Amino acid sequence: MGLIIAIIILGIAIAVVAYFLLRSILVPKRVDSLQSLLRQGKQQAVIKAAKQLLQKDSRNADAHYLLGLAYEQDDKQELALMELKTVNDIGNFDGIVDEVPFRKKIAELYLKFNQAEEALKEYLLLLKREPENADFYFLIGKIFEDRNRNDKAGGYYKKAVDLDPRNAEAHTRLGLLLYRAKRAPEARAELDLAVKLKPENYEAWYYIGKLLKDNRDCIAAMSAFEKSSRAQEFKAKSLVERGGCLISMNSFERAISELERAIKISEAGSNEDLYARYFLAHCHEKMRHIERAVEHWEYIYTKKRNFRDVAEKLGKYQELRTDDRLKDFLTIGHDEFVSVCKRVTEVMGLDVRDNRDVEGGCEIIAVENTSKWRNARAMPKLIRYLRVTDTIDESTVRDAHEEMRKQGITRGLIVTSSMFSRLAQDYAESRPIDLFNKEKLQSLLQQVEM
Repeated sequence: MGLIIAIIILGIAIAVVAYFLLRSILVPKRVDSLQSLLRQGKQQAVIKAAKQLLQKDSRNADAHYLLGLAYEQDDKQELALMELKTVNDIGNFDGIVDEVPFRKKIAELYLKFNQAEEALKEYLLLLKREPENADFYFLIGKIFEDRNRNDKAGGYYKKAVDLDPRNAEAHTRLGLLLYRAKRAPEARAELDLAVKLKPENYEAWYYIGKLLKDNRDCIAAMSAFEKSSRAQEFKAKSLVERGGCLISMNSFERAISELERAIKISEAGSNEDLYARYFLAHCHEKMRHIERAVEHWEYIYTKKRNFRDVAEKLGKYQELRTDDRLKDFLTIGHDEFVSVCKRVTEVMGLDVRDNRDVEGGCEIIAVENTSKWRNARAMPKLIRYLRVTDTIDESTVRDAHEEMRKQGITRGLIVTSSMFSRLAQDYAESRPIDLFNKEKLQSLLQQVEM
């Protein structure tokens, strides 16, 4: 009886050993077949077979890995990440799971699902395996940059370009960090390298344009912005920058053309749309197309009330809706403007003797009306008419007073469509020069035949 029991136990033991021996032989073959199916693009077959394997052995790292890859190829990224996280937990890289490709893949998936901290851990582990891999330094730098850790990001980008001087993207990111840190010469050097290595690097061209514009090299900046505008994501903002360059060159008509193009392709209310309209309004203001300028300021105000000085601009021009004479004073052509200034001078009881253009308006030399004071010596008076919206500061009053001294004129007057600063008023109080602000000008215009 005992012998029979011993034989039975031995048989069972042999069967168990045979089962596990057979399983150890067959399972790898089945995993190998899954690899072959995956290479053939048969994701569904891999998913089905891998799940069957995992029902028998839930800690089969190879099956989890291949299932994860199959899910990724089948565009089921979240399920793929779950499987690869299980592989990470198991931590067995003795089979078909190669640790370096695995960690690269799981890091990519972590980034897709905004798990930057987990991705960072993976790339740091990869650096231990491959410390001379420039791509890992670049990707770590990008994670730090996205988290506004520019100090850390810059160090990793620098290491990336040291290891791989031809890494155009790393040069670009490093250049942008230096640009934001206001280290213009270093930023320019990195960005120049970036476009040399990759001429279609439109982001780098855009910031090269910004650097050139900041350095007042508008011609070269326009060329750089022309290149960056070839990319859809930089087209509108490049056109806005080109418009800004043309404004700096006083080429308002060309600037208007570029800015109107920017508006057409910008989303309503976007930064590009608002800045394009703001600069467009500036062009129209300079060209005395005040109504058009006001239209753009009003549009901006409806979208973003605190946008730059738009509210102030609208306040300065609010009289245009109620005072046609002031509107004409601000908007008429140059020759007619000078004519109106002469008529205002005559309303003040003065005879015009001479006139010339000055920045923002015109200057008239006049004398007291001789019909009123026949026996008196006619004393000249220097009058400057300024059709501007900015507050007149002390330097403008001082400049007029200096011109009076040069011409030997003892009395002066400044008439403006805006206001005078406190310092300007203080300066004029102790000099023989009078100041007429917008309200006084409006009163005078009411007496003029327009």
